[in-house]
Amino acid sequence: MRVVPATRCNSQPLLMAKTDILNLSREQLTDAVVSHWGEARYRADQLYAWLWQKGIRDFEQMSNLPKGLRKKLEEHFHLQPLQVETIQQSKDGTFKIAFRLHDELLIESVLIPVPTEKRFTVCVSSQVGCSLNCSFCATGKMGLGRNLTAAEIFDQVFLVNQICEQQFGRKLTNVVYMGMGEPLLNYRPVLKSIERLTANDGLGLSPRRITLSTAGIAKAIRRLADENSRINLALSLHAADDEKRNRIMAINKHNDLQSLLEALRYFYQKTKNRISYEYIAFHRFNDAIEDAKKLVKLCRHFPVRINIIEYNPVQNVPFEASEEDRLEAFAKYLRDAGLTVTIRRSRGKDIDAACGQLATKAKQKTEQQPA
Repeated sequence: MRVVPATRCNSQPLLMAKTDILNLSREQLTDAVVSHWGEARYRADQLYAWLWQKGIRDFEQMSNLPKGLRKKLEEHFHLQPLQVETIQQSKDGTFKIAFRLHDELLIESVLIPVPTEKRFTVCVSSQVGCSLNCSFCATGKMGLGRNLTAAEIFDQVFLVNQICEQQFGRKLTNVVYMGMGEPLLNYRPVLKSIERLTANDGLGLSPRRITLSTAGIAKAIRRLADENSRINLALSLHAADDEKRNRIMAINKHNDLQSLLEALRYFYQKTKNRISYEYIAFHRFNDAIEDAKKLVKLCRHFPVRINIIEYNPVQNVPFEASEEDRLEAFAKYLRDAGLTVTIRRSRGKDIDAACGQLATKAKQKTEQQPA
């Protein structure tokens, strides 16, 4: 919402049509409360704290605000909270949550607890569905619904943090933008959500605890570097040569490995932030020693960490998880070459583990219900 200045010559409303208050910056919020409504500045601070520190999405619950101010807020603004649609809990402790948005679209988030390491990670979505249509991904089969707002991304973290505290007595330690959608195709709202998550008057998370995962958009990676982003960056690589990557990731045809390597090198030189390669191991597609040799060559340009990911099969997708002996041999070759390698075991195998599956099933269930 754009806040318009007051006029001296007539009695036109000071604020334009009712809109989402979460789209306002702190300055716009203060201008509305102080300049237009004549409230004390600390009232704007209280309101901002309710929205971004306490995550309250109901004006009536903002108990330290005067009733008159709450009424004005209700008249001029609205809030559009996420609603929990479905929660699945795996035997390994993983929680997968489908959220329903105000326009009835569905997204999902995942809570990945590792209590022994005191690490509690939330994986958040940045879009409803995805336009990239990677051949192995359930989300890509959905197509793109729309971009999420910064508030919708922030609220995923806030609500999953509540679940984490309830279930494990601990706050989230890490945030990864690895859920539904391509974060760099929703650039500004994603960066704005990170600003809110890391701000002292937001959730106060460390940028070093936030990782953005991208399928690879060279221009946007350079833009991140130029804006001196302090977060970690992960490239969803999944193949170490253009021929194979073209077969599974259409985006590679416009952002080939050479252009991505140049952009990632630029990012590292500008920020010195950690870069990871995410590499899903597919059975007899990209898990041979010859593939490992090609991957080693890609890791010579700047410091990089390799995360080998055990594949979660997707219905009607012709890929299978790599066999254990091949996966271990692949990882050993990389380690013997001096690389830092982690094998990320599949979590939530007994639930809808692959990204996009829970939201898809929830959507299908809704559509099947009688009107």
